[in-house]
Amino acid sequence: MTTTSAQPGPEAAPAERTSRRKVLQALSGLMVGMFVSILASTVVANALPRIITDLNGSQTVYTWIVTSELLAMTATVPLWGKMSDLYSKKLLIQLSLGLFVAGSLIAGLTPNVEILIVSRVVQGVGAGGMTALSMVVMAAMIPPRELGRYAGIFGAVFGIGTVAGPLIGGVLVDTSWLGWRWCFLFGVPFTIVAIILLQRTLNLPVVRKDVKVDYLGALLITVGVSTLLIWSSLAGHQFAWGSWWTVGLVGGGLIVLALAVWVESRAPEPIIPLYLFRNRTVTLTTVASVLVGVAMFGGTVFLSQYFQVALGKSPTVAGLMSLPMVFGLLISSTVAGQLITKWGRWKGFLVAGGVTMLAGMALLSTIDGKTSTVLLGVYMAVLGIGVGMLMQNLVLAAQNDVPAHDLGVTTSALSFFRSMGGTIGVSALGAVLASQVTSQMKERLGPLAAGGGGGEGAVPDISTLPPQVVAIIQDVYATATADLFLIGVPLTALALVAVLFLKEKPLNDLSGEERLAQERAVAPGH
Repeated sequence: MTTTSAQPGPEAAPAERTSRRKVLQALSGLMVGMFVSILASTVVANALPRIITDLNGSQTVYTWIVTSELLAMTATVPLWGKMSDLYSKKLLIQLSLGLFVAGSLIAGLTPNVEILIVSRVVQGVGAGGMTALSMVVMAAMIPPRELGRYAGIFGAVFGIGTVAGPLIGGVLVDTSWLGWRWCFLFGVPFTIVAIILLQRTLNLPVVRKDVKVDYLGALLITVGVSTLLIWSSLAGHQFAWGSWWTVGLVGGGLIVLALAVWVESRAPEPIIPLYLFRNRTVTLTTVASVLVGVAMFGGTVFLSQYFQVALGKSPTVAGLMSLPMVFGLLISSTVAGQLITKWGRWKGFLVAGGVTMLAGMALLSTIDGKTSTVLLGVYMAVLGIGVGMLMQNLVLAAQNDVPAHDLGVTTSALSFFRSMGGTIGVSALGAVLASQVTSQMKERLGPLAAGGGGGEGAVPDISTLPPQVVAIIQDVYATATADLFLIGVPLTALALVAVLFLKEKPLNDLSGEERLAQERAVAPGH
């Protein structure tokens, strides 16, 4: 193993703690990059109908514009995390931002839906890098004891990017001199600024190990996960849940993942080391992260549709109505992070977050077509507060309990499972919603169901329908949305159970680079 650094004295660099001023400078670029990469996943939510119309796309294309980006992001997170343990973190994070810029430019200038889908894949690969690497870089610079303060800010940025995306997309679509193409172009200048900021402010030692990345394992994980995500995205829309397509995709995906586990168990440098899950903290935080992903993405996607269909709001107003969740998440994430740094204790905040998120899901399961805006805002704020206290602090708990040389793979594994949980959860819950809406519309409207927009899973345009039909459709969508949150209640309860079983350990006072130098001193051949 050889170690090189841009600074004199390669072994001295990790021991010299990065000043708070330099940390804040480097984090400014990371936060900008994180925001725009997460925004890419949600900003198109309110723009999709216009995009499909302008590019003459089908309902299948509608699904793939969203799914392709999420697939690429979720499937590549472990690879980015593993490479961060082997190569220059600075180079990797700039590469991920460069890919994101390229994908955004292609998407914004696309002449047809085929190129748009390819561009979304490129965007997703770049976003996967930012998702995995941002927390890895933070852990390298900042001790866990201090990390809560900064992790809280990052959690807020992540949540705001997720929840505010539909609002920004709705405003861009509704602004005649901008249009849907700016949903993709919007983030380009900010991403370029992030690249420049990181070039000037991020200085980490470059550690090179004489090892190889397990590309076969990475390929098998990507194929297996993508197959399951494709199934969860298309089941209930393109084919029935109980069809042979389901058998083939689920069976094939599980076989490939089983093969991936076998390969990973024998690889000298696996993408996701299986020994990580012998660590109780890593296993429990992974379970909780999956369920938090369902709550966060599900709350955003289905509430946006509830606002527009059940309450009859415009895309812009629907985006504005999501602000209570944004503010709840922002405040709780930031305050919890500051208090964790001050007191050095984290489990109480995770338990409080789990209880609050469970309460938010339960409250939202009571909504209907007549729920007042104020009450709805309170319910959403409660959910946002819970997610804010949980999301990034789960990563902090895991990072604090693993060796420094596993920080990258641990962080990326948690990001990977959270993203996968959100993607599969949204797809599965979306299929349940479509099924309930179709059956209730047929039951209550009879022959008028197709004309009411309930046929074939199509979302109705309530502005073109008679008032008596609109009233029924709005009630159906409100009831179905409430049922989804009711389904989410036991899932959220499981997240709380996982958190309760976590064992609190004192937060480490050394940064990732300092811990790594200490580990090398004890075991130089590592």
